[in-house]
Amino acid sequence: MPSRYVEISVKGVAAEDGAPAPDRIISGDPKFRTWNVDEQPNGLYSGIWESTPGKWRIFYDEWEFCHILSGVSVITEDGGAKRTVSAGDSFVLQPGFSGTWEVVETTRKAYVIRV
Repeated sequence: MPSRYVEISVKGVAAEDGAPAPDRIISGDPKFRTWNVDEQPNGLYSGIWESTPGKWRIFYDEWEFCHILSGVSVITEDGGAKRTVSAGDSFVLQPGFSGTWEVVETTRKAYVIRV
């Protein structure tokens, strides 16, 4: 029987490179690296994500738990407050969230997404 314990780590996991869609970029030239560590058939994903500095529009259809491992970002909800997040901060972005994500210092987070 395979282990039911999954370590959330970049060790031995190939990174996927990416970036925001060009029409969503507000400033900078942000580049993403994502290590999808665990994917379940019921639409549950977990892993590590990292972005270089820049600012872009975000729209969430999914539910996402985030835990910031390093760096500094500013998340601003449309019509709401700016929230600065850094190492040790945890939060959930719920379906319907829209606003901007600005990476001030290269940011790395652990995530769990439920589609």
